[in-house]
Amino acid sequence: MQQEIRLATFNVLNLARPGLRFYDGIEPYTQEQYDAKVSWLAHQFDRLDADVIALQEVFSQEAVRDVMARSERYRDALHIGFAPEPGKLTPSVALVTRLPLAGEPAKHLDLPRGLTVPLLDLKEAMTRFTRPVLQVPVLLAPGLALTIFVVHLKSKRPDYRTDDNETDPASVGAAVLRSMVRRGAEALGLRYLLTDFAAGRRLPMMVMGDFNDVADAVPTQMVLGGGRGPNGHDERMFECYRLQSRRDPLRDVGYTHVHDGNFETIDHVLVSEEFHPASKHALGEVLDVAYLNDHVIFRAPETSDHGAVLVRLRLFQR
Repeated sequence: MQQEIRLATFNVLNLARPGLRFYDGIEPYTQEQYDAKVSWLAHQFDRLDADVIALQEVFSQEAVRDVMARSERYRDALHIGFAPEPGKLTPSVALVTRLPLAGEPAKHLDLPRGLTVPLLDLKEAMTRFTRPVLQVPVLLAPGLALTIFVVHLKSKRPDYRTDDNETDPASVGAAVLRSMVRRGAEALGLRYLLTDFAAGRRLPMMVMGDFNDVADAVPTQMVLGGGRGPNGHDERMFECYRLQSRRDPLRDVGYTHVHDGNFETIDHVLVSEEFHPASKHALGEVLDVAYLNDHVIFRAPETSDHGAVLVRLRLFQR
């Protein structure tokens, strides 16, 4: 049985095929620009050498397959991702795994439990995730499945209406509030997904992705959860960074994004009780968390504005 499992999450920043306009005001990639981005990402994949890589800001699942084909370590890996809804070009998530699947993947577009959240000055309430959540069960070892949820929560970018005046402080404030409410609603929806999936059972789970918020922020804390469910099961999730057994504070350079000169960690990997060393139900532990983030400072056109997060798990003998 493989004792060490490596899992990573990476916001790859606008991975789109050449000629595809993914945002207004941004020119599509030329073939040369696309080739440079694919080559750079393939190299990052190989550097990570992770058994599972969760991806965000994917505009083309075909582009993910191009990256895999150009890599050395992922040519034969599995790729799970869903195309965007017809008529909508929004970034989605994906997962690349060298581990076998333990069941069928699923996509969650609607907020669970009929969650409906009003948004300031908008007629329609929020009923869906901005970007669908991807649920993928992988097999860590014979008889041991891990269900991974890949997420990309709403950014802090102001959510302007069509007629908003972006120089008016009141309009800016309202737009920022709408973004905050969207992110909070998605965090609650994700917490519902985790609670409903486990339903009081001991099922190893992991949440990976871009939360667009730090670990102590309210939306992230909502996902982490609290309290116990049926049968005394601890329903909380735990941030891997705080669980790692080999953390060296003298070499702590854990950030994944720089915004307005602030170094932040907004990309996270969360695990369920089964990987908490203090739990009597632990099946493994978090050895360490590494951040591949030099490219965030030394930016090049083909690179991402996010660092990758790499987690090493050690499975206990069973």
